[in-house]
Amino acid sequence: MSAPNHDAGLGEFGYTNKLKRSLGGFHTFAAGISYISVLTGTFQLSYFGLGLGGPAYWWSWPIVFVGQLLVALSFAELAARYPIAGSVYNWAKKLGGRHVGWLAGWMMLLASIVSISATALAYQNTLPQIWEGFQFVGDGGNATDAAVNGIVLAMLLILFTTLVNAYGVRLMARINSTGVFIELVAAVALIVALALVVVNPPTVVFETAGTEAAHGGSYLTAFLVAGIASSYVMYGFDTAASLGEESIDPHRNAPKAILRALVASFVLGGLILLFGMMAIRDLDAPELGVSGLQYVLSDALGPLVGRLFLLGIFVAITVCVLAVHTAAIRIMFAMARDNALPGGKRLARVSPRFRTPVLPAVFIGVLAVVLLLVNIGQPQIFTAVTSLAIILIYISYLLVTIPMLVARLRGKWRPTKEEGRFSLGRLGLPINVLAVVWGLGMTVNLAWPRTEVYNAEPPHHWYLQYSAVLFVGIAAAGGFAYYWFVQRHRVGVLADHAAETSAPDSTASGSHDDTTTPTTDREASSLA
Repeated sequence: MSAPNHDAGLGEFGYTNKLKRSLGGFHTFAAGISYISVLTGTFQLSYFGLGLGGPAYWWSWPIVFVGQLLVALSFAELAARYPIAGSVYNWAKKLGGRHVGWLAGWMMLLASIVSISATALAYQNTLPQIWEGFQFVGDGGNATDAAVNGIVLAMLLILFTTLVNAYGVRLMARINSTGVFIELVAAVALIVALALVVVNPPTVVFETAGTEAAHGGSYLTAFLVAGIASSYVMYGFDTAASLGEESIDPHRNAPKAILRALVASFVLGGLILLFGMMAIRDLDAPELGVSGLQYVLSDALGPLVGRLFLLGIFVAITVCVLAVHTAAIRIMFAMARDNALPGGKRLARVSPRFRTPVLPAVFIGVLAVVLLLVNIGQPQIFTAVTSLAIILIYISYLLVTIPMLVARLRGKWRPTKEEGRFSLGRLGLPINVLAVVWGLGMTVNLAWPRTEVYNAEPPHHWYLQYSAVLFVGIAAAGGFAYYWFVQRHRVGVLADHAAETSAPDSTASGSHDDTTTPTTDREASSLA
């Protein structure tokens, strides 16, 4: 049974809650922090930051945190009022109308699927270093073997997350919460261990390792590229709100979880990076640009201790992919119950046994594997796929913060005024403005066609270098064209998910629903 006081807010969207409320405050926090996954992110692309920016790339960490905090604060205000499945999709729909909402949901869904593939690839930088037996393809001595083996390991992880998510949110929450606890303990222990073996002063974070030479002597250019490593980590905090329909007291817990997950990740990740760089014995070691912090662990702490911490990173990667998969399911489910996706009625079906949308779990897992397989011959897949995921996330966030800013400027956004719920008050407008500026700047930086990001290994092709622009352009234009000419005529809350006060939906039979579509339009105007 879902609590009426929690589900009343769903009436504004025309929904009734089909999901089971069973997640407590720590579960929602764990979902947010496991999506960010500080151990996964800091280790997965540390080789990229160190190789292209030297230890001085550390400064991108606090810069990205401040920028993402602006976005998180805006999201926390939204979560206090609308903690709902498919958070970004429904927020954009509420603020900008159903066309903007669909595009935001589409981009976020693609971003989540790409993120599953990209994050699962982090196994390759961890498992073979724990035990050589995890290198199933070749000996890992060349980039192609490493890339193919990474895909094999990633496929096994995606199979696991698919099965867990299909079984139900309670099992997912238990595994995720346990994994997050292990990750937090491992992160603190790692900080202490690295602090005990430092050989460099804190000023090491001003060392550029000569990386500016590759950019005509400009370290700013090198820094903008290397900073992608930090950009990769601090996103996904909206997951806490996306589980709102399965959480207890989500109006209060979701905003706290969003902000706490981001702040905790910043503090822990910043200290890991700082002490990790202070523990580097040879700043010119070529291994830093290949394995990054994984090499530092083995070199500074010894192979045995290093492997123990790599086990913690293995757990962090696992629960991170699990959380990303969970968030992707909620996006697909939220769009499907609006009949905004092909086969919406089937995708929106909630299993009466497991109380979760099973088909989206399987479908997303299959798509994530397919995305890996079509790139199996590309040794540069790791960085390129990762960057594509980040760009899509930033764009989908912009499709929330920009409509929110427009609503504020028009005087149509009213944050919740209920006591105890999060609100930015008068700071809302300047924070929202800065969040939009930050999002636009980072999107341009991430999508810039750099060979070291999108075509790092030969053979070099122009379409690989411009893959971010091509992929995002095709995804946005192609997806929205399909929506505009085909799917938008069918959009409307499915009868099985409609609130009792909503008119019955006829989309189950494939006809256009004239009663629910105006309701969706009213969602944007209800802010007035």
